[in-house]
Amino acid sequence: RPKPRGCFSACGMEWFAYAALGIFTAILSFLMDLSVTKLLRAHQWLYANLEGHTSLQFFCWTLYPACLCAVASSFCHNICPSSTGSGIPEVRTMLAGFELPPYLSLTNMFIKFLGLTCTLAAGSTVFLGKVGPFVHISTMVGAYLGKLCTLIQANKESSALDFEFLLMTWCPDLQLSFTGVLFSVEVMSSHFALKHYCPCFFSAACGALTFRLLSVWSGDMETLRALFKTNFSTDFPFCPLEILLFAVLGVFCGAVSCCYLFCHRWILRFTKTNQIFIKILTTEKVLYSSMVAFLLATLTFPKSVGQYMASQLTMRQLLTSLLDNSQWSAPPQNTSLQPLLEWSSPGSPVYLPLAVFLLMKMWMLVLACTLPLPAGYFMPAFIYGAALGRLLGEGVAYVTPGQKWDMRLNPGGYALVGAAAFSGAVTHTLSPALLAVELTGQFSHAVPVLLATLLANGVARARQRPSFYDAISISKALPHLPSLAKALSTEDF
Repeated sequence: RPKPRGCFSACGMEWFAYAALGIFTAILSFLMDLSVTKLLRAHQWLYANLEGHTSLQFFCWTLYPACLCAVASSFCHNICPSSTGSGIPEVRTMLAGFELPPYLSLTNMFIKFLGLTCTLAAGSTVFLGKVGPFVHISTMVGAYLGKLCTLIQANKESSALDFEFLLMTWCPDLQLSFTGVLFSVEVMSSHFALKHYCPCFFSAACGALTFRLLSVWSGDMETLRALFKTNFSTDFPFCPLEILLFAVLGVFCGAVSCCYLFCHRWILRFTKTNQIFIKILTTEKVLYSSMVAFLLATLTFPKSVGQYMASQLTMRQLLTSLLDNSQWSAPPQNTSLQPLLEWSSPGSPVYLPLAVFLLMKMWMLVLACTLPLPAGYFMPAFIYGAALGRLLGEGVAYVTPGQKWDMRLNPGGYALVGAAAFSGAVTHTLSPALLAVELTGQFSHAVPVLLATLLANGVARARQRPSFYDAISISKALPHLPSLAKALSTEDF
């Protein structure tokens, strides 16, 4: 077959496919966000119009996410069972050289997209994210693009080309051109070819640019900017003595992540050994999902315990409010009282909602991870870490009212540091430090963010504890390559 002429021969068919992968993935992500936003607004509109009828508001608040989770679980259970969960452990298994054909089918991609849309539309009640399942969706897109390029070019090394396109799919899921590539390298550990760096950056840049342009054209953003733009002071971002507090925050986030991973592994073992849960999870997945979603929604009802957890905020609004640079403990000095009003409750200090949020969301997130539906777990960990940092920042601002540097203390900076440290400790990665900077566009806290993330990783990796994704791979008995450190420790020199 003659070689293609023109621009295809100059640049290579693969590079056009890399750009198409980033653009198509960004379009899917934008359509999903648009659908989720419409569903969340419909729920908020219905709840607001039932004001004055507490019973009707309760059923509206609880049945809406329960029905959405039931629909997502029904799609997955009856059509494609392989579409449940995060998807990252399965992608790691495929990139390690093991074949899992059901996880790359078109049916799986379609069901994963619909199920994830329903899961995200349940809002912060279920407290689940998007990153993991969208990695799986983009993997399936990349696999079919690789097969298409193989057919066009008549390439004999089809398996190598398909593998290369699988690696490209790890970048556009976060819609970050730089951090998405580093996150993919860290999650893949040492099993990553150097030749894939440039295509990964190129595909991620195309996806991120397309996603931002679509957001501007839709009216969601005024111009191209950071997804969670912050306004921290660059003249005096933090006091040098606060470096010690940031280090303590990193160690604390690492310790809390160990507790979270321990609870998650305990739940996984309990569901595998308890025959009642095995029966429910295998035969009545829809019932189990609706029951758990109803329980979580009941606990987050805004007119009960939910008033202490800012339950009316969406996942994006939760992170935006936690990164606010004003001090909630000193409202007369604030320029904006909106975040304080969202987190405050009548007759209670601002620390109570943050403390209740941390205590409740710990076990609620662990319970939500057992739901048999498409769900991501990175962004909930990121928000949880932001709440940890926010609580410490507000506490420091409260106990040091007489210090001169207290007037410049920024609790939002502590939230940013806590978000990067906790999410990095849970996943055993360092790229969340750069992710926090790229998400917010805030380079003034780069040093404390990196320091806290390093310390949190050190605590979380002690005694060779597995990461969140490693624990899922072990519980599912997925074949995976051992880490290089463990492999070297078992060899006899």
